[in-house]
Amino acid sequence: MSAKIQFYTNPMSRGQIARWALHEAGADYEEHILGYGAEMKGDYRRINPMGKVPAIVHEGNVVTEASAICLYLAEVYPEAGLQPTTLAEKAAYFRWSFFAAGPVEQAIIAHSFKWDEGLDARAQGRLGFGNFDLVVDVLAGMLKDRDFICGDRFTAADIYVGSQVDWGLMFKTLPERAEYIAYAERLRARPAYQAAKAIDATYIEAMQSNG
Repeated sequence: MSAKIQFYTNPMSRGQIARWALHEAGADYEEHILGYGAEMKGDYRRINPMGKVPAIVHEGNVVTEASAICLYLAEVYPEAGLQPTTLAEKAAYFRWSFFAAGPVEQAIIAHSFKWDEGLDARAQGRLGFGNFDLVVDVLAGMLKDRDFICGDRFTAADIYVGSQVDWGLMFKTLPERAEYIAYAERLRARPAYQAAKAIDATYIEAMQSNG
């Protein structure tokens, strides 16, 4: 694709996921670094009414939500090989991408704020994730016998699901299970991961230096 993507982000945000996806896709993009607060809640709301990053604009189309951005980029950059190619791969690709965007993220956030403490089985049944330990076990069980989400081949699902695992280990919001550690190590070895993270790390260092 020849059209340059407009990429709206903040280096200390889920925008890191989208930047990694852009690099894996080999996309030509122009970045727009937005500050939290007034800048993100101002004119930028014409692009994302939520006033949150990341977002991309490609050929006039706005895509928000990190998971959606990952899958969209795989679609419009097929030459990058980030899409599933078999029915079995497609099943895993969509299943675990949405599992990570739904139950995994909900469970991690609820657990970190201790919103899930003291909930009985009836209350847990009303939640999309049930309980934190269940989600941790299901995610680890999926990773036990495969290198990547779709099997032995990296796809866009690994960018999103992998980011949840990578950040979970980094910020201690997921336990250090052997399955998570091995998976994160495979992802961190990817050149696109390293290139994207280096850019955001440089921005973060500069922001911290400037107070």
